[in-house]
Amino acid sequence: MASRGQSETTKLRQNLEEQLDRLVQQLADLEECREDLDDEEYEETKNETIEQLKEFKESLDNMSKGNMSLVDELNGMQLAIQAAISKAFKTPEVIRLFAKKQPGQLRQRLAELSRDAKIGKISQELATQQSVEILTALKKLGEQLGPQEEAYLESNSSTSLKEFEKVSGSLASGDKVLRVAGSQVQQASQ
Repeated sequence: MASRGQSETTKLRQNLEEQLDRLVQQLADLEECREDLDDEEYEETKNETIEQLKEFKESLDNMSKGNMSLVDELNGMQLAIQAAISKAFKTPEVIRLFAKKQPGQLRQRLAELSRDAKIGKISQELATQQSVEILTALKKLGEQLGPQEEAYLESNSSTSLKEFEKVSGSLASGDKVLRVAGSQVQQASQ
């Protein structure tokens, strides 16, 4: 569902217009054929059509109390954040720990990365990328970063991580970001 409700909203609007047209045409046809119907048939058909119009009006009233659009402003913000997260965080484990609000485990993973890079188990490039992701996640979770961590983050952050910082900070609170991240982790695991 890449449209995130836009095509569904268009289809809904189209169906509603078609239903209204059909009911109005049904009344018009009924008036044209009045001479061909006996009074009881005419009244029964007219009442059924009017009842359908009333039900249709109730449906429209219910929809208009909410937003007829299936894509609202909040969903738009979530889309922006999700896009930022998907470009910013490339490591599923970091996304999972971030979504579950587990700063302790993120810090542990950071220490493991440092160790693994020193002993040559992983490349320095991969260690840097994942370390930056973890530090960004910790910062978004409200964890206090030390001066060395801040400097490391500033000098090694990618453009997408900086965009994530900007987008998530201006569009939503940390909890909303976490919910979006959590939903992304669930989608990735399916």
